[in-house]
Amino acid sequence: MTSTYHFQTVRHIVHGAGSLDLLADKLSLLDRPVSRIALITQPVMEENGVIARVVAALAARDVEVRIVRGVEPEPSIENVETVFREQIAPFAPHAILSIGGGSVLDAAKLFSVRLTNDEPLRNWLGIDLIKHPGAPMILVPTTAGTGSEVTPNAIVTLPDEALKVGIVSRHLLPQVVILDASLTLDLPRPITAATGVDAFVHSLESYISTKANPVSDMFAMESMRLIGANIVEAYENGHSVKAREAMMLGSMYGGLALTAAGTAAVHALAYPLGGMFNVTHGVANAMLLPHVMAFNKDAIEERLATVARALDLATAGESAPEAAQKLIDRLSLWTRQLQIPQDLRRYGVTEADLDRLAEGAAKVKRLLGNNPKPLTLDDMKAIYRRLLP
Repeated sequence: MTSTYHFQTVRHIVHGAGSLDLLADKLSLLDRPVSRIALITQPVMEENGVIARVVAALAARDVEVRIVRGVEPEPSIENVETVFREQIAPFAPHAILSIGGGSVLDAAKLFSVRLTNDEPLRNWLGIDLIKHPGAPMILVPTTAGTGSEVTPNAIVTLPDEALKVGIVSRHLLPQVVILDASLTLDLPRPITAATGVDAFVHSLESYISTKANPVSDMFAMESMRLIGANIVEAYENGHSVKAREAMMLGSMYGGLALTAAGTAAVHALAYPLGGMFNVTHGVANAMLLPHVMAFNKDAIEERLATVARALDLATAGESAPEAAQKLIDRLSLWTRQLQIPQDLRRYGVTEADLDRLAEGAAKVKRLLGNNPKPLTLDDMKAIYRRLLP
């Protein structure tokens, strides 16, 4: 565990089923008055009437809203630049509002800083390379998974390198976050599963990260308790407000944990799967999770055992190796209960692709450096091979 650490997060978090109805009131929390807002969202949010409701509430406050469309799932860096140039820059909004999953939230963060920094996104790949604060932001997640609403990170795809990479900056943190679990009640089961396990990955990887610290541990542990106790219920009974609220909080705590400590090898190995084979981020993380933790086990048995006991999977009397294995077994069980794919062949991956997958993962040095156990190219190929049964 690191002895020196830094933590920062958003200014205001509003939580509770139905809290989206408070959005217009929360404009007062922004840095300055706004009369033009760019709203970045997804088609499903328009189809279910959520966006019309929000636009009407803002219009009643004399706020003009421009609905921004066209952000791709797992957006490429070119897609983000194009949407900004064609839809956002001409409108010159005073603030950015995003209602949607992790992809649109990440894009919204980048739109915010593009309004105030006249540089291409490629200049910002890495950590703390954005010079000026962006336009004020309000983020409203509609999945319980990425935790993007509370992280200083935005992920983009580089098609020319077949890789996903991160832009990390304190200027990507919003002023206001609204956590309304009622927006997740109609999430399809596959999205509930993939995003829910993704949130657990954020917390578990933060907990075993070489940068783990007391702040990250606090958020990570509470996140894992909430998700561990509710993910199957949310999957099997999607209209359980109790389970959905727990998952929403667990996802947010996971975002806070990774902000404080960072993720590790699961994410590093997931990025080339997304960049090369279009495996969505949540699915890639969920597929890899039990296999990476099995690889890490001998280096972090005590930490894994602590998580197992916190989730009531093991007793205090069981040894650390026994308890750690029970946690890994539960992660494997979730892949079956939640129908997480466990065969990369369905995405077109073959044995011949393992070298370039491992080489792609090896480029993600920032995250591999957080892993408690070093990975060679052969180690990474062996983990991918587990997903070619």
